[in-house]
Amino acid sequence: MKEIVAVVKPFLAEKLLDRLKRAPLEALTVREVKGYGRQKSYLDEYGDSEYSMAFLPKVEIAVWVDDARVDEILRMIVEIARTGRMGDGKIMVMPVHAFENIVEAPKPASAAP
Repeated sequence: MKEIVAVVKPFLAEKLLDRLKRAPLEALTVREVKGYGRQKSYLDEYGDSEYSMAFLPKVEIAVWVDDARVDEILRMIVEIARTGRMGDGKIMVMPVHAFENIVEAPKPASAAP
């Protein structure tokens, strides 16, 4: 199993999530994040400092998929999230060594009074 983490532009997140909900996934999480890539998002500032580093808003989508589906999901993400402009985002693929669902433990049967 692999975890695919895609950091994408916010205006593309809903379209990507809509497509991913029809894909064969084990699980999915979404976070609003801020960051920068190679361009460092430097903006001119007319104050005491010459430059100010601005963090750009992004959406981080993490999905867990079977190894056989990784290429399919990567193609889907790139197809939707790539605009061809700087700042489109990043995709990381990481191995998952263990995957466990958290479920409520069954309650023991109580003796009748």
